[in-house]
Order: sequence, then C-alpha cells, then structure tokens
Amino acid sequence: MFKNKFEENRKLNFLINKIYHLIFSEKFSKKINFNLDKKHRLDLIKYAIIKNNYKNYLEIGCHNNEVFDKIEIEKKIGVDPISGGNFRGTSDQFFAKNKLQFDCIFIDGLHEYDQVKKDILNSIKILNKNGIIILHDCLPSTINHQRVPRTRYVWNGDVWKAIVEARTWQNVNTYTVLSDQGLGVIKKEKNSNILNIGNLSFKKLKYKFFYENYSKIMRTMSYEQILEII
Repeated sequence: MFKNKFEENRKLNFLINKIYHLIFSEKFSKKINFNLDKKHRLDLIKYAIIKNNYKNYLEIGCHNNEVFDKIEIEKKIGVDPISGGNFRGTSDQFFAKNKLQFDCIFIDGLHEYDQVKKDILNSIKILNKNGIIILHDCLPSTINHQRVPRTRYVWNGDVWKAIVEARTWQNVNTYTVLSDQGLGVIKKEKNSNILNIGNLSFKKLKYKFFYENYSKIMRTMSYEQILEII
C-alpha cells in the first residue's frame, strides 16, 4: 500500500516537473550516442581495490546495496538516508560526524550539481594519498536524462556539471570513463590537464554546451585507458 502511494506521488511529481521544464527550461532535442563499454561500475571499483591494495571503502548512496554488498575489503561504510549501507542518514550528516580516512570512495547519491559538488569536496578532504573517488551517472545521453528537477525513472541528473568544475581545480586529476552511464574518476594529485572554459557559472551550464563539448570538458576515455591510470 505504501509503495503504491509512493509510486503515485512520484509519477505526479514527474508530471509537474515536466510541465515546469516545458515552460521554463532549456529546449534541446539532440541525442548523444555514447560508445559505452559493457564494463560496470563494480568492475572498476573492484579493480582499483585489488590493484592498489586498498583497505577501506566509502559509498555514498547505497540503493538496495547493489554495489555495497559486493565489495570485499577490510573496512567499508555505506551511507544512505533510506535503504542499504550501514550509516542511515544523508551524506552531509555523515561527513559532519566522520573522523576516518578512506582509500576508495564511490559517490552515487543525489544526482544534482550542488550536492555532488559538496560530496566531491568532502570526499577529497578524507581521501588517503593514492586514493580514488569514483562517481556514477556522468554522461546523460539526452537533456531529459539530466533535467533537474527529475522527470523520469532512468535519470543521470546534472552530475556532469560537478565533473566539469572539478576539471578546473589544480589539486585533482579528473576523468570520465565511457562505461556504465559515465564513470567519473578523481585522483588527489596535481592537475595535469586543467580545463579553462572562462568565467562561467557551472550550475547554469546548458546541455547544448555539454552536447557540443563533452569529450573535451569531461576528459573522456575508454575503460582500458583508465585502468592504466588508477
């Protein structure tokens, strides 16, 4: 009964959001046909853990423990306000209390620029030397896949805007892997390829800009290429 009511409310919210975007938001109809590898985010996380002998793992957003339960490591913490993991609360609440450092951090929480940026910055602070941050849903194929507020079940949000901003920071190297809806990879080291796109508001970046420049601004690469880097 509760689940049915939740779904009814969700569909209504999607409809309201669609009307909002129809009136107020950017209009753009072209689609990007990404040549995505068949590798899964879990493959990349496991590879990084084994290759670098990581000891501890943090996951932000643990829906149904689809990834969290499959991670084999000495210490792991999963953060989710609703289900999964072993810390019940938001990522902001977790970071406010946390005193630990981590080798591998996977961010798959709220897929909205403001929150993703906060999660990245908070993760960088507690990332061990030679550690890695991985993010999901970085490559929306259409404008509807990235609309905020959300209008559909299959949804990437505007995670990509936070990745673009991270590309401009001097203290991290940031990449996007052409796998599993786009996997962001951030390493805490001097930026070897700083992105300069002028004095823009990252939150206000248009999907048309992403469509025309995604390979450059996201620093895209194949799954095989990222394995050499991590």
